[in-house]
Amino acid sequence: MSEEWVVSADWLADHLPNGDVVVVDVRDAWEYDGIGHVPGAVNVPFDEFRAERGPDGMMPDPEHWAGLLGDAGVEPGDTLVAYDDTHGVFAARFLVTALYFGHEDVRLLDGDYSAWIRDHKASSEPVDVPPTEYDIDDPREDVFVDADDVLDAIEDPDAVLVDTREPWEFEESHLPGAVNLDWKEVVDDESRGLKPREAIECVLDERGVTPDTHVVLYCNTARRISHTFVVLQWLGFPEVSFYEGSLTDWTERGHPVE
Repeated sequence: MSEEWVVSADWLADHLPNGDVVVVDVRDAWEYDGIGHVPGAVNVPFDEFRAERGPDGMMPDPEHWAGLLGDAGVEPGDTLVAYDDTHGVFAARFLVTALYFGHEDVRLLDGDYSAWIRDHKASSEPVDVPPTEYDIDDPREDVFVDADDVLDAIEDPDAVLVDTREPWEFEESHLPGAVNLDWKEVVDDESRGLKPREAIECVLDERGVTPDTHVVLYCNTARRISHTFVVLQWLGFPEVSFYEGSLTDWTERGHPVE
């Protein structure tokens, strides 16, 4: 999918009339209703699918997730395009959750709602969609890894562990050999979307994060790691793993940190 992991507002505007995408707004309901939304977008607020931290990270209960998407009229084969109003970090978590449960075609709107309304119309009309019976699959074992896989990566000279927390958190403690990448480093404050591809690749290259490495991402906040994951997929990195467990979980298991 490479570049199609991230789509522009113009791309979305071109596809909306065809009805070949399902647009998901993950802002709070009062923002969706009161401020407006992308025409035709359904609302699945972030707090509705955010879960308390457990042994498998912060993924929601499978039946709850299936119910949310079914109520939003989503079919397993739909092209999902998600957005928020926070540079895409909450929307990225929605997309990673969908991927975790087997949804294959997921896209992030480059920018956010504020970026959308600069050049495109918004709507305050309610969106009424018929519910579906949304079926989910077992978690993706090719992407989401456990603590044992991370331990193997620490010893792998061809792997690089990327900590997506803030620098002060990283300095306090991190996984052995990890490098730090704050997700905001790849976002342009003015456009509210991603920085140019070349600029992001330069930031990554400075940290030794290149397409010929196996990238293993971890964090203590699910949305931050999710945003970085989507960016790396957009850049075409062939091997990106997502450790859904947090650094807190890692240390509670007695694993080493620096």
